[in-house]
Amino acid sequence: MTGRGGLDKIKGKAKEVTGKITGDRRMEVEGKDDQVKGEAKRVMREVHDRARGARDSLRRRHN
Repeated sequence: MTGRGGLDKIKGKAKEVTGKITGDRRMEVEGKDDQVKGEAKRVMREVHDRARGARDSLRRRHN
């Protein structure tokens, strides 16, 4: 877990656990939300990287 998405997931997990321990349902839900956002960022980065790889591959074939 590196990059911004990874940090969001770690921060989210910490919030979720803190919320569970303290009984703060709102913090727990915010933590879960942060984890989902982190995963979305990771997936978007992966899609971006794969699209870039496909583009570069097509460029090499046509040159």
